[in-house]
Amino acid sequence: MRSDLTLRLPRANEEDEFLRAHRATSLTAPYFLHYYEDGMPFRRYLEMLTEQDQGVNLPANHVPSTFVFAFVGNRIVGRASIRHSLNSFLHRVGGHIGYVVVPEFRRRGNATEILRQSLQIARAKCGLDRILVTCDDDNIGSIRTIERNGGILENVVDEPDLDKPKRRYWIELR
Repeated sequence: MRSDLTLRLPRANEEDEFLRAHRATSLTAPYFLHYYEDGMPFRRYLEMLTEQDQGVNLPANHVPSTFVFAFVGNRIVGRASIRHSLNSFLHRVGGHIGYVVVPEFRRRGNATEILRQSLQIARAKCGLDRILVTCDDDNIGSIRTIERNGGILENVVDEPDLDKPKRRYWIELR
């Protein structure tokens, strides 16, 4: 367990670090930043994340979600999206929690800690006691991360509309 990792929103004066993490990750994880568009004022992006958390101005078929960044010191090492509920798409292949680690910070236990802390937030903030987490069937790192956090594989979804089969895990938070 990493005691030096903290999940939180960036502060207004941390835009440079935010953009560094975005640039470092956008090629391998184009959805690293939900709803961010290049050139968007940083303060507006932070406002949008607050709106998302409160369920305000949500796009169609979206659910309220808490979006946080993983900091170690002053560096963003990853992020998590904690969905407050599941719609049909999220129940099938998206899950309650999505996370990404910035490439240079992978294989250091960051994903495991991001998911561990995200589970705590989901329980405290949303009252959830059973969490669905999914990953690509060939993503060994995510499989290990989910299983280290107590994930029990329910099934693998392999349907024509998916690029890859998705593994669906449930984590009990009792």
